Amino acid sequence: MPRQSITFSDPNHSWIIEKLESKEFKSNSEVVNDALRKIRALEQSQVEAIRAALDIGEQSGTSHRTADEIIKTVIKRKKNNGEL
Repeated sequence: MPRQSITFSDPNHSWIIEKLESKEFKSNSEVVNDALRKIRALEQSQVEAIRAALDIGEQSGTSHRTADEIIKTVIKRKKNNGEL
């Protein structure tokens, strides 16, 4: 497995320490890898939501909104619904 040396900001370092002290994780690597997995899953869900919204828009006929407007609307709706 690749190893890297990285530097954390003070707030991020404190957050990692809190996770370790709570016994939720056993190492810094576990904390960072878990956070990265969650970010990647969030990004994937955003992409899937955008694709689904674009598909619905295409199937419904003509839209006067741009792709950027549709993307922003979907992200806003997902955030309001607690899905993002």
